[in-house]
Amino acid sequence: MEQISTAIIGGGAAGLFLATALRGADNIVIFERNDRVGRKLSATGNGQGNVTNLGATSAEYFSSEKEGRAIAEKIVRTYSDKELTEFFEGLGVLLSADERGRVYPASRQASALTDALRFTPEVTGKTLLSTRVLDIEKTDGGFILHAEAGEEKRTVRYFAERVVLCTGGKAAKNFGTDGTAYALAEKFGHTVTKLYPSLVQLKTDTVHTKTLKGIRVSDGRLTAKTGGKERALRGDIIFTDYGVSGDAVFRLSAFIADELSDGKTELSIDFLPDMDQERILAALLQKRAAFPELPDGELLFGIVNNQIGRAVMKRAEGNLTRAAELVKAFPLKVTGSLGFDYAQVTKGGIPLSETDENLQSRLVKGLYFAGEILDVDGQCGGFNLQWAYASARTVAAAIARKKGCR
Repeated sequence: MEQISTAIIGGGAAGLFLATALRGADNIVIFERNDRVGRKLSATGNGQGNVTNLGATSAEYFSSEKEGRAIAEKIVRTYSDKELTEFFEGLGVLLSADERGRVYPASRQASALTDALRFTPEVTGKTLLSTRVLDIEKTDGGFILHAEAGEEKRTVRYFAERVVLCTGGKAAKNFGTDGTAYALAEKFGHTVTKLYPSLVQLKTDTVHTKTLKGIRVSDGRLTAKTGGKERALRGDIIFTDYGVSGDAVFRLSAFIADELSDGKTELSIDFLPDMDQERILAALLQKRAAFPELPDGELLFGIVNNQIGRAVMKRAEGNLTRAAELVKAFPLKVTGSLGFDYAQVTKGGIPLSETDENLQSRLVKGLYFAGEILDVDGQCGGFNLQWAYASARTVAAAIARKKGCR
């Protein structure tokens, strides 16, 4: 049985960050169930590689526990967006930020991030591809890993002094993150919070939007009202046959993903956030007076998209005051989301209260966690990869200290 020092379970962003952070450490092995590492990382930012955000250190991270949020935010402040930027530039990747603080490689290729990580000496030659860890046993001095490898799924075993679970969550199972890896932690007594898909498209009542499929509102204001709370964001909103998608929808979903099940969440779209309702109503009244023969459905032309204008006027039943109100607040009842298959991130996971300040298990010495498997998620815009980096660096620092004390 081959012996290794640190077994990193999962070759996604957190696992790759961890391996490269453990520079000079002996006998580190990444176990990756896919035939290549970083598949999800290579798709981040719609394939453009949104790796972090200039506002990451002041951002709100989400966790089911109040103390979990505080711990996550402290860890991200410790291993900041500036440090992550310097880390990648040290690997030869030039980065730049857009007007919203989203940081991308200059090539706008997410695969460049993956290549920079997988070609470093700390990863090359130390990754077992198509190798899925099925079970982990705790023994005196370490762990025995039971895995299946290759297309033939041959049984293999390894002994590791320590194990780091970087297996991701339940979102986007096409990348291998189907949620089954939580069982590796549950075996040791860890719990898993309720899981929700986040950064995902939303399903809505489509009675009033059936004619709007494919229509994009390039800079609308989207407000969600749920549980007595209200959250609003500006950005792209795209109408679909199931509801709404687009940048604003993905970003807003991070705040409401765990509140959709009660059916009480409502969205409101402001099609013209820089124009007040009185001005819109005045324009409608003027147009009706100037063009008395114009059908009601055409009164909003030149004010909003023609198809949106017709949908608004139909819903307003020709009432101009109501039409102006709907342009500023077009309500849609949320009926759910497209679920984990389409989500970018999992909300929920292993509670941080079950780990110490180094993200080591409080239940099993030598077992660590990093990345999305933990009950931490961030907003859309590079915040979740920042968490993957910061949590991996936290674990790497703890491992380095322990090795240095020997």
